Amino acid sequence: MSAAPLLTLDLPGFPPPRRGKVREVFDLGDRLLFVATDRISAFDCVMPNGIPRKGEVLTQLSHFWFDLTESWLPNHRLARAGDPLPASLAPFAGQLLGRSMIVKKAQPLAIECVVRGYLAGSGWKEYQKSRTVCGIPLPDGLQESSELPAPIFTPATKAVTGHDENIPFARAAEIVGTAIAEQARTLSLKLYAFARDYARQRGIIIADTKFEFGLFEGQLILIDEVLTPDSSRFWPADQYAPGRSQPSYDKQFVRDYLETLDWNKTPPAPALPPEVVAKTQAKYLEAYERLTGHAL
Repeated sequence: MSAAPLLTLDLPGFPPPRRGKVREVFDLGDRLLFVATDRISAFDCVMPNGIPRKGEVLTQLSHFWFDLTESWLPNHRLARAGDPLPASLAPFAGQLLGRSMIVKKAQPLAIECVVRGYLAGSGWKEYQKSRTVCGIPLPDGLQESSELPAPIFTPATKAVTGHDENIPFARAAEIVGTAIAEQARTLSLKLYAFARDYARQRGIIIADTKFEFGLFEGQLILIDEVLTPDSSRFWPADQYAPGRSQPSYDKQFVRDYLETLDWNKTPPAPALPPEVVAKTQAKYLEAYERLTGHAL
């Protein structure tokens, strides 16, 4: 286990950050500084202790996918993984290196762009009731974790608190405009197919994932983190078997542990024991290593 996790970050001399479940966003004036902390959430609650190096995995995996795709899909990144920090941020290098990204100030779309290639989670629950996922008809006879005949685009609203809500494509088009919604759908499906094929060759199934897009100078660009264990379901291909839930490279150990507790899934969340932290960290690091081909 590495040093203590970075759970919160304030940079003296800079305005207080906008704080999400995992990320701190600092306004640098003409650009933003994204910092991925080691916080981890489950059941919409942030745990009091985090997963050391988790923020590095999220940031460096996003850099990895941006490197692979930016020739055909523009993104919000202004500085690459190995670029030096601006002079104003150099005093904070110990906290920022590896887990921060300087990005453009894009206007985020008011929808989440979700692509599903396999039947899991809320999609599986809906399919059991209606043979649809987000209103999209699917054939009979599919099982939990079955691969879909073709990936489907299932947008969602962005919830300020609680869960995002799945919406039909027509509703997404009403929210962001038909042309933008169609472009986001096309890019999301193309990016998912590219990543799915790439990851499968390296022993990981990307069952589903969530992308975020934003508008910058009139152009739709990819923003936020991309294709990480926090924004995607990563399954080990050598253990895949439809008809059941799958082992995964994400918060599984955390969720499984919490399910054993007498906890009502509302704050305050219980602290995670060292063995759960260690197993979860190992899964995040393994996902990074499998996809990139080298250790973090």
